[in-house]
Amino acid sequence: MQRTRGRAAVTLAAAPGGARLTHLHQSGSAKAMLPRIHTPRPEVVFLNTAGGLTGGDRMSFALTLAPGASATATTQTAERAYASSGGVAELAIDMRVGAGGALDWLPQETILFEGSALSRRTVIALEGDARLLMLETVVLGRIAMGETLTSAYLHDSRSVTRDGRPVLMEPLRLTAETLRRGGASAGLRGARAIATLALVAPGAEDALGPLRAAFPGDGVEAAASAWNGKCVARFMGSDAALLRRALVRAITTLRGGPLPRVWQI
Repeated sequence: MQRTRGRAAVTLAAAPGGARLTHLHQSGSAKAMLPRIHTPRPEVVFLNTAGGLTGGDRMSFALTLAPGASATATTQTAERAYASSGGVAELAIDMRVGAGGALDWLPQETILFEGSALSRRTVIALEGDARLLMLETVVLGRIAMGETLTSAYLHDSRSVTRDGRPVLMEPLRLTAETLRRGGASAGLRGARAIATLALVAPGAEDALGPLRAAFPGDGVEAAASAWNGKCVARFMGSDAALLRRALVRAITTLRGGPLPRVWQI
């Protein structure tokens, strides 16, 4: 059976207030767009024209910000991991931010379908005093269709380094066994959507108070901590729409501005 292959890579150099494009590569089903916006800080929008990922697919997105460059990167829509007829879909995300640069990596949700199998690796390398705001959201099943996952596989590895040294490691592994014990106190406790939001920057600890103040009330559980230039928040909820609204409040608090234009609220 035919399988999807794709690679998109973008390089941006510093420009007054943001960045400018210096390199763009697109192949296969992976694309990158830089829509026209009304601020000097560009938005890079990655997309998979195949419409989703299934077993055997291979996709990669890469972004390099030269020293002093600032940009926001996101995905055009939610990424869908479809049921696999064999093998595991692989998605690799590699990003580099030069000293004095700033990256907001704010992809939209990843939705796991029943029987899906996805391995995703995200590696972000920071140099010097570079700043990173990073989000990852996983939705367990097509909630609007009443789908409840009983069999799915996700291996999600996220790592952030600064000058070659690890500063944040986020491994996540979900299997059919995980889903079976999802109601346990050490499991998902019935959550249908989960997210991690992390600010990695000098002085990130100062964001903890405002972030906690932005946490929602009913419907979404959230907690945050801050240490050694990091502020990390985790969210979980039974409804993906409620979780998304909670994330909007948290991201807006940390960004000090609106979300990328492609986000639909």
